[in-house]
Amino acid sequence: MKPNILQTPIDYLKGVGSSRADLLRKELGIHTYQDLINLFPNRYIDKTQYYKINQLQRNGSEVQILGKIVHLKTVEQKRGKRLVAKFIDDTGEMELVWFRGHKWIKESIKLNTPYVIFGKTKYYNGFNMPHPEMELYEDHKKKLSTAMQPVYPSTEKLANKGITNRVINKIMQQLFIETQARFYDTLSEDILKELKLIPKNEALFNIHFPKSQELLSKAQFRLKFEELFYIQLQLISKKIVRKHKIKGFPFPDVGHYFTTFYKNHLPFDLTNAQKRVIKEIRNDIGGSAQMNRLLQGDVGSGKTIVALMTMLLAIDNGFQACLVAPTAILAAQHFTGIQELVTDLGLNVKLLMGSTTAKERKQLHQELEEGTLHILVGTHALFEDKVKFKNLGLAIIDEQHRFGVEQRSKLWHKNTYPPHILVMTATPIPRTLAMSLYGDLDISVIDELPPGRKPIKTVHRYDSNRLKVFKFIKDEILKGRQAYIVYPLIQESQTLDYKDLMDGYESICRDFPNYEISIVHGQMKAADKDYEMDRFVKGETQIMVATTVIEVGVNVPNASVMIIESAERFGLSQLHQLRGRVGRGAEQSYCILMTSHKLSHDSITRLETMTRTNDGFEIAEVDLKLRGPGDLMGTQQSGVLNLKIADIVKDNDILKMARHYATKVLKEDPGLKMDKHKVILYTYRQMAKHKNIWNYIS
Repeated sequence: MKPNILQTPIDYLKGVGSSRADLLRKELGIHTYQDLINLFPNRYIDKTQYYKINQLQRNGSEVQILGKIVHLKTVEQKRGKRLVAKFIDDTGEMELVWFRGHKWIKESIKLNTPYVIFGKTKYYNGFNMPHPEMELYEDHKKKLSTAMQPVYPSTEKLANKGITNRVINKIMQQLFIETQARFYDTLSEDILKELKLIPKNEALFNIHFPKSQELLSKAQFRLKFEELFYIQLQLISKKIVRKHKIKGFPFPDVGHYFTTFYKNHLPFDLTNAQKRVIKEIRNDIGGSAQMNRLLQGDVGSGKTIVALMTMLLAIDNGFQACLVAPTAILAAQHFTGIQELVTDLGLNVKLLMGSTTAKERKQLHQELEEGTLHILVGTHALFEDKVKFKNLGLAIIDEQHRFGVEQRSKLWHKNTYPPHILVMTATPIPRTLAMSLYGDLDISVIDELPPGRKPIKTVHRYDSNRLKVFKFIKDEILKGRQAYIVYPLIQESQTLDYKDLMDGYESICRDFPNYEISIVHGQMKAADKDYEMDRFVKGETQIMVATTVIEVGVNVPNASVMIIESAERFGLSQLHQLRGRVGRGAEQSYCILMTSHKLSHDSITRLETMTRTNDGFEIAEVDLKLRGPGDLMGTQQSGVLNLKIADIVKDNDILKMARHYATKVLKEDPGLKMDKHKVILYTYRQMAKHKNIWNYIS
């Protein structure tokens, strides 16, 4: 069919009109026929079964009943009125109730005429059904409908304005009539045959009006595969284009700095995982393509050493390197760590943050442009236009999800050629999600901890055990250790959470009168926060009471106890990140999850997972199942995951299959120039034009 008919504004569809169109645009993002066809049902209701009134159960389920309305009355109530109808069948009677739209409903109802009603039943002095869907039995028999009725996504506003599920169903039918249900296919003959996929027309028809459970399953599989196939095609071709077109600087030499550091200054032997990752990086930067690699490794797995050794390779080849961290504390920590490791190599390392003085900046800018500054560590102050390098060859970004794409692209423009990019994260990303979010990056994983590190012991304790827990903290402090006590902070109620924290702080001061205590929270000025952190790092305070601001990156090897208050209020990945603040030294470390006795099913799963395993990837998989992909990555990352029908957790197998086929097509025909791939190329171009991943698949 002509694709342009699908770009027709939704206002022109018979039965929509301008006011309904406005609502559909605002509430569901439906602007065109195309958007409507891709509004997929959330679920389906089996309407083959009719209940009798005497068969109804008090379980609030959705039922369908055939009967007649024999009487109507309007009842006054505190606020406004309600319309009540007496509905009967041959086994009994019940009430139908409307709280709005009385006038229109009253005028349209035909008494003593067979109706099919559908809705949720309630019980109060007998059964009733508020705001039922109603249809004359005559019309019900003739309809294009099937036994499986689709239920579409909706909002309160749509329901209030009378755009019910039935209305959406009706305009969907109209759309199929106007377009004659002729949709061009978007996948090649080869793929359709190999996977035995049903044609596009059939898939779209059966997703909206399933003729049978079997056809519905085939339609879902076909549309899910297609959606994931095009996402993977986009990511993989982006990767291929980058490798062929975007030239990087080759770093062929392994020179003086790298070799000297490796032989004489390594603080401990590299793990096999670290060696493997360095090898992968050397393969990338040895050629002429630009490296874009994601380095995943749990907290404490030794990513920083890998990052430093990559920087030394850049310097050996005559280039500068930079490392960007999301917070001042983390940047300062990276700077101190790197400086200590390279002291004897005679390298010039500097730190750039918002707080760097004008005098220091002036010297720093000069050394950068002359090329005498080898490594620059900093916060996003590094992205500023006035920060110019002589020849930036490598940019390392820590905790990638905290930086937007625009910020990263600023690093690209610091040079004639883009520098090699290494992105590091301590947030383990499940494989399924990594394939979708970072499918255009090469991925390396450090999956073993350095020798000598003891796994952190994690236990769950209820508030009633608090005294025992405090006794345990005192025993650890007597051994010369330090402890964190973390309180939750949930955005909606900063005042409430602040009170939690202050109450907690006061009770800790009462219970630990002989110890020095630091406090850090989001409402403090940055300088005060840094001062308190610094006291704890130097060991001047024994206990750090904090909100989650300490989540990323603070390294205090002497801290061996992490108490997480109201642990049920934290997500899994956050609990895992917080736990990673301890266990940085050689001593045995502990994480104690404190909760009340009231726990939801999900909270119990989270706590059990935390006490069972220290493996960040296993934790991330559980988290993905509990929370879904959107929440896990935060909105700025999930643009590519604005999925209409597929679910990357439940449809993991389809995702792998889609990636396999996308790779196969691009290997055989990188430019999609072959005749058999014409439809794929056309669809892909449409997709690039409209940016929205679904605006091209029809």
